[in-house]
Amino acid sequence: MDWSMSTVASAAAESVARAADQADAPAGGTGAPVRARDRELLEEGRRVLRLEGEAVAALAGHLGADFVRAVDLVFACRGRVVVSGIGKSGLVARKLASTLTSTGTPAVFLHPVEGLHGDLGIVSGEDVMIVLSKSGATCELDGLLTFAEAHDVPVVALAGRPDSPLGRRAAAVLDCGAAAEACPLDLAPTTSTTAALAMGDALAVTLLKRRGFDSGDFARIHPGGSLGRRLKLRVRDVMERDDYPAVPPHCTVREVIAPLARMRGTVPVIDGGRSVVGVVTAGDLTRFMERTGDFLDAPVSEFMTRTPKTASPEEPGAAAVHRMEEHGIMALPVVDERRLVGIVHLHDLLRAGAV
Repeated sequence: MDWSMSTVASAAAESVARAADQADAPAGGTGAPVRARDRELLEEGRRVLRLEGEAVAALAGHLGADFVRAVDLVFACRGRVVVSGIGKSGLVARKLASTLTSTGTPAVFLHPVEGLHGDLGIVSGEDVMIVLSKSGATCELDGLLTFAEAHDVPVVALAGRPDSPLGRRAAAVLDCGAAAEACPLDLAPTTSTTAALAMGDALAVTLLKRRGFDSGDFARIHPGGSLGRRLKLRVRDVMERDDYPAVPPHCTVREVIAPLARMRGTVPVIDGGRSVVGVVTAGDLTRFMERTGDFLDAPVSEFMTRTPKTASPEEPGAAAVHRMEEHGIMALPVVDERRLVGIVHLHDLLRAGAV
C-alpha cells in the first residue's frame, strides 16, 4: 500500500467526514438531541480539519526537482543544518530541527534576530541553512540570508510563496503554499504552518531513508523513556535460558504433558545437536488427541510443528512480538546458529514493554 503524504492526508480528511454522523449521535445514551450550538462547534472543528488535510494532500503535487536538490544539499552537508524562522514559522523550524536531529541529521535552531546579534557565529561554510517563512518576505530574515550569501552557505527555503525574495535567494525552494488559512479571518497562521510542518517531515523522513537510518540508530540516540526501553529491549533480555525443557522427537505424549504445563504450552523439539526440528504446543496435542484413540505412547514427531517460527537472541523484542501476533503463537524457540539457547513468551515481552 502506498502511504504517500497525499494518501495519508486524504484518508485523514475522509476519516473526519465519516466520523461526523457518529459524533452527532446523542451522548451517553440519553436520547437527547444534539443542541444547535454544539452542532455548529462540531462543524467548525471539522471544517478546520478538512481544510488543513486538503492543504497537506495538495503538497504532494508541489514536489519536484527542488525537493531532490534540497535532499541532496542536506545529505551532503559536512557541518550542521541550521534551521531558522520567526513567529509561528520559527516554532515549526524548532520542531524540524528536532526531527532532523533525532533521525540522523544533526541540526540546530537559530533565531534570526539573535543571529544578527552574535549567534551567527555558529554558522560555518560547511553548513546548510533551512529557512521557513509563509510570505518569504519577512524583513528579519534579510540579514540572515545576506550572511549566508557572503559565506557560501546554501539555503533551502520552505516558503508559502516560491517566487518571494526568500525563494529567489534560495538554492532550493519547497513550495508550502496553502490556498487559505483555517482562521476565518484568513490571518492567524493555521493551514500554512500545518503545511510547512508536513513538508519538513517529508524532507526529514526522506533523508532518514537515504541515510539508511534504522531502529538500531534510533535506539542509540533515544536511550530514555518508554521509547528508549522498547528500542533497546532484545529477545535475550527476556527469554528463559536456564532449566527450560526441550524434548527429542521420540518423546511420547505421556512424557511431554508435564513440560507443556511447565512451559506455558510450548516445548521445543531438538535433535542430538540441540538444533530445533520442531515445537509441540498445547494446541498441537489437543488436535492430535481429538483424532487419535490411543495417544499416550505416540511420539511427538507424529504431531509436532516441523517448521516452527524462531527468534534470535539479538533481535528486537518488538520484532518477536510482531511475529507472534502475525502467526497467532504464544512463544518462540530462541536459536543461535540453529542451536536452541532459550525460549521467549509473548506475555513476558509485553510485560517488559517490548511494544
